[in-house]
Amino acid sequence: MTPDVLVERAPATAPPPRRGRTRAERDRWFAYGMLTPTLAAVGLLMAYPLYVAIHLSFRGGEITDLQNLGQYPLTLANYVEVITDPELLGDIRRSIVYTVGVVVPAFAIGLGLALLLHRSFPGRRIIRPLSLLPWAVPGVVVSAAFSWMLDGSFGVVNYFLRSLGLIEQNVAWLADSRTAMAAVIIPTVWKFYPFFTLVLLAALQAVPEDLYEAARIDGARPWQQFRYVTWPALRAPSALAIVITGVGVFREFDFIFPLTGGGPDDATRTLAIRIYNEAFEFFGFGVSAALGVVTMIIAGLLLLAAGRSVRQGFI
Repeated sequence: MTPDVLVERAPATAPPPRRGRTRAERDRWFAYGMLTPTLAAVGLLMAYPLYVAIHLSFRGGEITDLQNLGQYPLTLANYVEVITDPELLGDIRRSIVYTVGVVVPAFAIGLGLALLLHRSFPGRRIIRPLSLLPWAVPGVVVSAAFSWMLDGSFGVVNYFLRSLGLIEQNVAWLADSRTAMAAVIIPTVWKFYPFFTLVLLAALQAVPEDLYEAARIDGARPWQQFRYVTWPALRAPSALAIVITGVGVFREFDFIFPLTGGGPDDATRTLAIRIYNEAFEFFGFGVSAALGVVTMIIAGLLLLAAGRSVRQGFI
């Protein structure tokens, strides 16, 4: 008899283990889950007013009931009136002048103050929070304070300028079309420079001290250390801070309206002031909404133009 041959069968191939999510993926989805309620609330708060503004901009006639916009006819007349208005270019130009006039000196002051506060000196712990106080003051309060300081009759600015011999008689800063724009730029700069200081100071504290020590060993002078060590670390934060501040200043209202109301002779009438006047002075809510949409588009185009600088870390 033929002996039985024991054939050893290979065990069945087990299915590959099911790959679970990595810890990084779980953390990412957990972060998304925690942010979803906040993002939904913020999105709703932004989306609904934006929808109402766009909807209002396409409605014609004398709008008196904002809750029933459907009863007013759909039309493009509001946009035609805004775009064909010969004064629109002047409003855009003044808005750009105001924005550049605020952002450039505010950035320069913020950068200089950040470099100063980054150094060690007696009283730095006290000066640091004091230098950031203007950022916490409401814009209307700032405007009220500067309206007294820039007063043409008894303002402290004229007093100091006369004491220094820079002027012989008082200057009507807020009532003269030649000086009104500068008069509204000054308090806005005072309000916004702490934001640049805070952002740039945080970026400076992230620069390793070893880089400065290596630069000093190589014989680099202070301006060379700033150019090759400090500035490369500040380029991206500076670009982002400039874009954020620029978009905010472009639509700024709190400083111009309390100080000059857009005057004198429309010397400080920016797009934000024009929107307010169309809505609450002439009661043209449809035209005001259309002008607001146009302003939003212009700000968006400026933001897109600056986006490349932010991504590359250049100004």
